[in-house]
Amino acid sequence: MCLITAFTLIILGVLLYTAFKLGIINRILYKVDQNTTQHGGELVAKTLKAHNVDFIFTLSGGHISPILCASENEGIRIVDVRHEVNAVFAADAVARLSGKIGVAAVTAGPGLTNTITAVKNAQMAESPILLIGGAAANLLKGRGALQDIDQMSLFKSICKHTASIRYIRDIPITLKKAMHIAQSGTPGPVFVEFPIDSLYPFHLVKREIGIKDDSKSLVQRLISLYLNNYLYSLFAGAFVEHDFNPLKPLIPQANTNEIQKAAELLSKAKKPVILIGSQATLPPTPAGDLIESLQQLNVPCFLGGMARGMLGRNSPIQFRHCRKDALKEADVVILAGTVCDFRLGYGKVLSRKSKIISVNRDKKQLTKNSDIYWKPTLAIQADPSSFVVELAKALKGFSGSQDWIEQLRAKDDAKEDANKKKALESTEIHLNPMKVLQTLDKILPDNAILVADGGDFVATAAYLMRPPAFGSWLDPGAFGTLGVGGGFALGAKLVRPESEVWIIYGDGSCGYSIAEIDTFTRHELPILSIVGNDAGWTQIARDQVVFFGSTVACELAFTDYDKVAEGFGGKGIRLDRSNDENIEEILQKAREEYAKGKSVLINCLIGKTNFREGSISV
Repeated sequence: MCLITAFTLIILGVLLYTAFKLGIINRILYKVDQNTTQHGGELVAKTLKAHNVDFIFTLSGGHISPILCASENEGIRIVDVRHEVNAVFAADAVARLSGKIGVAAVTAGPGLTNTITAVKNAQMAESPILLIGGAAANLLKGRGALQDIDQMSLFKSICKHTASIRYIRDIPITLKKAMHIAQSGTPGPVFVEFPIDSLYPFHLVKREIGIKDDSKSLVQRLISLYLNNYLYSLFAGAFVEHDFNPLKPLIPQANTNEIQKAAELLSKAKKPVILIGSQATLPPTPAGDLIESLQQLNVPCFLGGMARGMLGRNSPIQFRHCRKDALKEADVVILAGTVCDFRLGYGKVLSRKSKIISVNRDKKQLTKNSDIYWKPTLAIQADPSSFVVELAKALKGFSGSQDWIEQLRAKDDAKEDANKKKALESTEIHLNPMKVLQTLDKILPDNAILVADGGDFVATAAYLMRPPAFGSWLDPGAFGTLGVGGGFALGAKLVRPESEVWIIYGDGSCGYSIAEIDTFTRHELPILSIVGNDAGWTQIARDQVVFFGSTVACELAFTDYDKVAEGFGGKGIRLDRSNDENIEEILQKAREEYAKGKSVLINCLIGKTNFREGSISV
């Protein structure tokens, strides 16, 4: 009897599991309205709207049309670009500047493969973005459908989370989970794949599946039964009432004991230094709270990545040069979101005599290369900006040494003076790039945003220019990606329409995204660009010529980028030695054209200097 009962239970279990996998249970639980015009794209739009998404960046494709049309109906602005990679770069910029998730939607196959560089860049820059991708219908995957590839495998290694929609009813919760993961812990990109039949209305999907209601043969009837079951399972429960509300991101915080230990170390320091990295600019801590805390501590700060400009142009505690010298002398170093990768010589620039407090959301980045060149005295896996705010609260009345600040200021000022003198030197041909950049820095308004996209010219700008405020500097980050200019500028202008957005291009990197001037024009989003045109990949040639005596693959032409810009609807201006005495006047002229609503590109022909000699680019 027991054996019969057990056997019966096993059979029932198998039947229930089969019914569940085939969607039969959901067909019983949920009634499908065959006449509804609702579709999955509407669920995507409602979920994004509930998450305060203001923009979707895209390049159109039939796989994603329902998402774009429904999102527009929800009041989300759709911004179409000229290359999918720039859709993701734009979403990245939105995430960095708004504190919200950035969203890009692209079509299947090549639409998605075109985004891979930008997605990887977002991963390494710790930017929370949602990439939505079209896909072949689940029914047709692996059967030779248009643009059908294994997209999930492509994105798994470069995203925090990947998911593919199987049933339309799962769209809201899948998107909510993905966006929650993107913004929690160490932020990063997530990818959600939408098979085309999960987005279109019932009657269109039924037509495309090709179900025959008048099947005569047994085989045809079985096929129709299978297809009908697939269709009804796909739509079962799709348009019941859903919860679209966001899930609160989980952010690691330092505990009281960790704050106290850090406070004890800093309170005894004679020559402390704080290195602020991009991660310290992430929400939830308001930028004003972080700035106020740093000013209260009165400890010398070096700012990197997105933190550039945080303390304004002329903060008494911010230093821009001689970082290596400061770190050699420092007795306490706080790495607030700064990582010991190539940018810090893998930790070699840190003195073994220094007590090092490392604070990072990411466990791997927290102690990167500590097994070789450095050791943290205190490693705290937590949000860096919240940590600094709590540290300042624990050290009420503490203020860093003014003598130490003055010592570093003298070195910083001496370097500034040397740079100004070098900017006055004549180059063999065309203009001195240092003079051009120093002049540009002089005329920038306080609301300017600088987008860095290039090699030698941009690296020079990073040394010389002073971003005016929090969020006024956008560079690719640790991946060192060329081509971010057009996308970053687009996202920045949308988030801060009142800001004067400048792309600082190298002539090599300019070629990647100059076509986005067409996007700026169509969407009435004026952008200013300056191209440091020295007819070459100079950052590479600088060392290649010394090591191997050849400029192979490093030479370009003095291309008329100003004319290219005009072809895309912008205003082009040429700046060269013939107007050396009028650089400021010409830059102001560009700003005047911009004020009229025109995107302007200045094609600035520059010569070569030895300012960055020895800066190897590997």
